[in-house]
Amino acid sequence: MEGGILGFVGFMLSPLSWWNDLFVNIPLALAFAWIISQFYKPAFEVACIIGYWLTNVAGFVLMHKGAKRMLTPGETAPKYSWRDLAKDVAVSLLYTALIVVLIKFRIIQPINNYMPSK
Repeated sequence: MEGGILGFVGFMLSPLSWWNDLFVNIPLALAFAWIISQFYKPAFEVACIIGYWLTNVAGFVLMHKGAKRMLTPGETAPKYSWRDLAKDVAVSLLYTALIVVLIKFRIIQPINNYMPSK
């Protein structure tokens, strides 16, 4: 059961389908960036990228751990290796590159920029 919960949460954070990326990862990354930009506005882009990347990495790590626990329950579950982590980080970096493009084309931006001031 524990592996199933970890796997589900990991899937929800991973960018493996368009809908959870659109409805989970990007909103979490934007919320993270909005909070950071309230303290230092120029940090919005970097914070959005870091927030998105962190949600992806967390998703892949949790999916790996959940799947391993489901397949080999108890103490015999194989450990999450450095190779597993490197693979998850590489995939996350590719998805993060997409977010960088969206920011550069101003498709996503600080929340204040969505509302014109009078």
